[in-house]
Amino acid sequence: MIERRPFANLGGADHGWLKARHHFSFADYYDPNRMGWGPIRVWNDDEIAPNSGFPPHPHADMEIITYVRQGAITHQDSLGNQGRTEAGDVQVMSAGSGIRHAEYNLEPETTKIFQIWVQPKSRGGAPSWGARPFPKGDRAGRFVTLASGLAGDDDALPIRTDARVAGATLKAGETTTYELGSGRHAYLVPAAGAIEVNGVRIDARDGAAVRDEAVLTVTALEDAEVVLVDAG
Repeated sequence: MIERRPFANLGGADHGWLKARHHFSFADYYDPNRMGWGPIRVWNDDEIAPNSGFPPHPHADMEIITYVRQGAITHQDSLGNQGRTEAGDVQVMSAGSGIRHAEYNLEPETTKIFQIWVQPKSRGGAPSWGARPFPKGDRAGRFVTLASGLAGDDDALPIRTDARVAGATLKAGETTTYELGSGRHAYLVPAAGAIEVNGVRIDARDGAAVRDEAVLTVTALEDAEVVLVDAG
């Protein structure tokens, strides 16, 4: 089962400095049929104006993954962590027992991100933050794991949940596959470009909610950049 969720039909908000689209219920957008997908709770498509951002605010008991699509995001938190994550790269924050953080766009251009929240396997624990580059050339024509709580994904950023975040860059006409375990959910969004997933067309920034599919065959109809979450 693959359900296409067109970008134009997503919930959203325009705060001036922030233009957001929500794949699942979030903030003032509520849809009882879109409360999450397995343990995936949030997938926000955010555009943040230059020299603006989210001031310090708290989180707890959530794994928060930020995939930067354009520009860069600058992180600060109550643990003393600071970092700047550029386009194509990833940061993760395990909120654990509680953390305050701020995310700013200090760049002269609009920053565009996907922010993904996945429920952790257990509550509490020490909060943490980390980031690392993932060169797009390393994932040319194939999925590469960016963040994971699954065994064997030692090269990825760690998250405390039964999930994997993967990314791929595909040239028009290229095809790659992803094996999805029995009983698992996947949610897939092209950050750029149109693709087909098992024959279903998914345009840029559309969502694809997937279950009961053993193998995902992804073909780029245009040059494409794809982000996928595989969750229990």
